[in-house]
Parts: sequence; C-alpha cells; structure tokens
Amino acid sequence: MSDAIKLPELAYAFEARVQVGPPLEVGAMPGGRRRIIPILSGTFEGSGMKGRVLPGGADWQMVRADGVAELDTRYTLETDDGKLIFVQNAGIRHASPEITARLMKGEPVDPSLVYFRSVPKFETAAPELAWLMRSIFVGTGERYPADVVLRFWKLG
Repeated sequence: MSDAIKLPELAYAFEARVQVGPPLEVGAMPGGRRRIIPILSGTFEGSGMKGRVLPGGADWQMVRADGVAELDTRYTLETDDGKLIFVQNAGIRHASPEITARLMKGEPVDPSLVYFRSVPKFETAAPELAWLMRSIFVGTGERYPADVVLRFWKLG
C-alpha cells in the first residue's frame, strides 16, 4: 500500500431548485412518521445542461424518533432540448430539536443549521448524458418553506 493515499476529488455538477407542495402526513409507522412531499416544478442548470423539474415526483420521508428524516426522493428532469433524466435521491436531514420543529411547521430556517446530504442516482437514455450514470454523486440540500435547493457533485 502506498504511503500517500489520494483522496477522491469532487467536481461541481449542477444545481436544482425544486418547488414542493404541502406535506401529506401519512402518520406514525413502526419506523417513524411517514410524510410525502409532492414535487410541483422547478429548474436545474450546470455542466452544460439546463432545464426543468417535471411535476409528479415526490419525497417519501420517514422521520425517525431521533428526529432524523430519511429521504427517498424520485423525480424527472427534462433538459431544454427534451432529454429526460430520472433521479432517485436517497439522503438524510437532521438538526437540533428546535430547528427540526420549525422545519416540520414549514417555517424558514438558516440552512447552515441543518445537515442535509444525499446520494443521487441518475438514469437517462440520452447518450450525451450517459456520464450521469457512470459516476457516483453526492448532494447537499437546503430546505425552504416552499422549495428545496439541491447541489450535486461528481465524485472523482
């Protein structure tokens, strides 16, 4: 084994701004409280592509007893030239109990007070976007009352 271990690098890929609807509170389950947050619309841009977030996706959240929200978000991006990208984004979000309570009420909070990270997977039939399926990506998120800002980096 080499004495010098090279850490992987991150390269910025793109940003998505996603408008969301009010959460549907399904209720208490054995693993926590189930919530479904509909994805209404949005935009994305970066790495030579841009377009819109199509309506119809959602974030199926499980909010555990310890306050950690397990995120399972699925939605579709459409580039300005009509190419489709399916996104499945698994992540977690947590903050102090006070900040979490404000988030759950839909109140604005300072994004720096919230840990919001994800690991997205992309699928597309567009050959020029196949690079999205050939790498691992990580993401950060910022939750606002009516939208979410997601930033994605390619792990090199």
